[in-house]
Amino acid sequence: MKKTKALLIVDVQNDFCPGGTLAVPEGEKVVPLINKLIAEFPVICASKDWHPTESVHFQKWPVHCVAGSKGAKFHPELDTNSIDLVLLKGTYNKDNGYSAFEATNIDFVQWLQTRNITDLYICGLATDYCVKASCLDAVREGFHVYLIEDAIRGVDLQRGDSEKSISDMRDAGVEIIDSEAIY
Repeated sequence: MKKTKALLIVDVQNDFCPGGTLAVPEGEKVVPLINKLIAEFPVICASKDWHPTESVHFQKWPVHCVAGSKGAKFHPELDTNSIDLVLLKGTYNKDNGYSAFEATNIDFVQWLQTRNITDLYICGLATDYCVKASCLDAVREGFHVYLIEDAIRGVDLQRGDSEKSISDMRDAGVEIIDSEAIY
C-alpha cells in the first residue's frame, strides 16, 4: 500500500494566541510556518477546542475556546482554505478533549484510514497538552507520527514541561523533526 501523509494542525485558535484567555507564549509564531507547511501535504486536518460554557475543563484552565466564540475561531492569519477536516473536541461539559482523536464530530481514525493515511505530521498548540495527547493517541492508533518541533509552542506551567513532553513523545515512538525535513 502506498504511504499517504497528512498534516494535523492542533488548536491554532485565537484564545491560545496573544490576547486570548489562555495564550501560549509565542503561539502566534507557528502560524507563518504552518501556512508554509500546508502546501506540502495532500491532506490537511485541524483540531479545535470547542467547549461548552460550563465545562469540567475550566476547573483547571481559564474559560477558553467556548463553542462559537471569537476565541474558538482559528487564528485570523492561519490559511484555512486547504483544511479538509475540522475536528471539534472538548465539546461536552465532562470532557477535557485534549487529543484530536477525541473529536466528537467524526471518527478521526476511520476518516484517516479511508484515505489510506499512514504518516501523520503534527504541529500547533500546545506542546505539553493537546499536541502531546494527539501524538500519543496517533501512535496508539498505529500511525507513523512526526512532530514538527519548530511548528509547536508549549504552555510550560512548570519550567521544562514542553521539553519533557517532547522526550515522552520520542520515547513513545514519535519521530521529532524540523520543518526543513519536509521541504
